[in-house]
Amino acid sequence: MRKFKTIISVLVAAVLALSLVGCGGGSSNDGEKKAEKVVIKFSHVVAETTPKGQAALKFKELVEQKSGGQMEVQVFPSSQLVGDKEELEALLANNIQIIAPSVTKLVGFEPSFQLVDMPFLFASDEAAMNFYNGPMGQKLMHSLEPKGMLGIAWWPNGAKHFTNNKRPLKTPEDFKGLKFRTQSGGLLDAQFKALGAGSQTLAFAEVYQALQNGTVDGQENTFNNTDTQKYQEVQKYLTVSGHGRLDYVVLTNTKFWNSLTPEQQNIFNESMQEATEFATKLANELNDKSRENIEASGKVEFYELTEADREKFIKVLEPLYAEYEGKIGKEYIDAAKASK
Repeated sequence: MRKFKTIISVLVAAVLALSLVGCGGGSSNDGEKKAEKVVIKFSHVVAETTPKGQAALKFKELVEQKSGGQMEVQVFPSSQLVGDKEELEALLANNIQIIAPSVTKLVGFEPSFQLVDMPFLFASDEAAMNFYNGPMGQKLMHSLEPKGMLGIAWWPNGAKHFTNNKRPLKTPEDFKGLKFRTQSGGLLDAQFKALGAGSQTLAFAEVYQALQNGTVDGQENTFNNTDTQKYQEVQKYLTVSGHGRLDYVVLTNTKFWNSLTPEQQNIFNESMQEATEFATKLANELNDKSRENIEASGKVEFYELTEADREKFIKVLEPLYAEYEGKIGKEYIDAAKASK
């Protein structure tokens, strides 16, 4: 009898164990799988205090909030993960999922992006943004998709202004004999050549030291980049010229994008749209504040081009339009000129 009771106890225990497994208590294999967290690496080369740096953090905040933590954005500022020479390659390899390179960095993939370097093309910040958000700007942004990169937003940084360490730059003649840092060759080299100056391509992270040791005499940048990179410590003169643009195209890897569910893509797009609105407002505010900071430092002499000054520069640089119209595309240049 005792042996029979023992057998019954063992059978009952086995039945209970099997019932627990059947209900999912003992294994997750047959249960509903928990969705894996999506990790998005966002790498950029500027300081967190810049419009791009702040917009990247805003995007992170929005994505993580909207996804309930199921999507995580890891932001790497100031070339902490990869530098501006390597970021495009890293994106194409899907080692990082988002970058926001300066538009000029994309010229090697699509020559039409040289548009932003056309001197004195855009009449104002508003004109530039109206072009970017219009049909031709959107067409240009999406032109990289066949190459494995999906354009998802234009982020403004602002108009560029000249700085140098030798003399005030008031006329085209003042540029003769000087050497300027450029972020890429092509049109920017041609711009300085037309002004009688030399140029040298340098990575963003190398500019301060190059200015400090005299490798180059000057550079062109937004007020905010000049301020946050502390160029006022190694530059004596700033010409408020607004001659070109330094804006960004936010890119993601197409394979990564296609791996997201429709719901995740919606979260991504909504967050990017809100971050872009934030970036646009912030760029104007931070550039204004940075101009005040540079002026308040007392280390830099300012000169603001008059309309008469601008006309002199436009006349000297006008041949670049004929030279680059075929490379950029007349339709893009005409649309940019027409933007108000």
